[in-house]
Amino acid sequence: MSETENKVAGRTMSGRVVSDIMDKTITVMVERIVRHPMYGKYMKRSSKFHVHDAENVAKTGDTVEIKASRPYSKTKCWSLVKVL
Repeated sequence: MSETENKVAGRTMSGRVVSDIMDKTITVMVERIVRHPMYGKYMKRSSKFHVHDAENVAKTGDTVEIKASRPYSKTKCWSLVKVL
């Protein structure tokens, strides 16, 4: 295998920081819009993720970009890419 085949582009998302109380961890809410299958109305759906922030740079209210990474703990398997 070549070196480029081993590199897999991780899943990335952007969301808003809703909590930065924990040390080296932030909680990010990612919102998406889905269409109701029967009625056709568009609805907001949100998910919260615990994200590893090693330098504690993100603060509550910031928009951030996150990517999937190795598990850091039981609930934390995302890492911070950058603050937008």
